[in-house]
Amino acid sequence: MDLEILKIASNTENNKSLTNYTHSSKLKNALCGDEMQISLKIKKNIISDFGYQSKSCIYCQASASLLARKSINKSINSIINLIETADIIFENNNLNFSKEWRDFNKLFNKKNMPRKECLKLPFKTLSKALKEYYEK
Repeated sequence: MDLEILKIASNTENNKSLTNYTHSSKLKNALCGDEMQISLKIKKNIISDFGYQSKSCIYCQASASLLARKSINKSINSIINLIETADIIFENNNLNFSKEWRDFNKLFNKKNMPRKECLKLPFKTLSKALKEYYEK
């Protein structure tokens, strides 16, 4: 087990249930059974708060923790770009996240390839919540 993964996952400041959230979603990984629920407060196209709850492995928890911390005070467009980049990273192992998102390189790398569905579950759950945003 990578100590960096444990360190990232141990930051649980956003592992919470938001009250008065504006958007939320919940997904389950059919392969392993991990469950992820994300709730957001969005004001003027900015994520002002991000809460997540999960019944999941350490990889999924680390991904959710980092995603929550990095999403707060970011624009919806910026987060959509991050989600699209994450999808591409595992398809093309030569790519890295841009400077703004470089902390995700600690998770999205070749050695964690076997756990990619675990790492991507929070991104998929967030994407689902944001799709609801655009449907309103």
